Amino acid sequence: MLGLPRGGVPVAEAVAHAMDADVDILLVRKLGVPWQPELAAGAIGEGGVRVLNHSLLRAVGLSESDLKPIALREEAELKRRAAAFRRVKPPAVLEGRTVVIVDDGIATGATVLAAIEVARAKGAVYVAVATPVCAPDSGRRVAASADEFVAPYQPHDMSGVGAAYRDFHQLSDSEVVKLLQKF
Repeated sequence: MLGLPRGGVPVAEAVAHAMDADVDILLVRKLGVPWQPELAAGAIGEGGVRVLNHSLLRAVGLSESDLKPIALREEAELKRRAAAFRRVKPPAVLEGRTVVIVDDGIATGATVLAAIEVARAKGAVYVAVATPVCAPDSGRRVAASADEFVAPYQPHDMSGVGAAYRDFHQLSDSEVVKLLQKF
């Protein structure tokens, strides 16, 4: 089970308990639109993976070069999180393995698409994605990239991932570390 920090880690923990599986993380970061940071124009991941949503970039009038300062900031955060989380749990070997990538929800799909690329680059032979909630259009894009995709709740009027949860607080690094220490 590979949770996407931070919100995907507690969801991955719950799925791992149900499946009697181990939990690790895949590090990815959203490249948000400058004036709406939660709207992902793309994402970056471990090992230099970069995924861009070209149709969104066109729709909002951004170029790839407009994302450079955002990408630099998010690369620094990716390194910071790697230092914090990998100190507790070194990366699992994915070579030749089946993996399940778990996130708390999928709005645009950019971070999950980057995570799929990271898993494949690390040698995973079968990549499944599981999430409780997903925007239908994004679900179709993710399903086309993953070997298997599960998202039981796909509301057509999805206003954001947080709307599907009673408690959608931003997990702290220490909460993620505590969850990783269980496995």
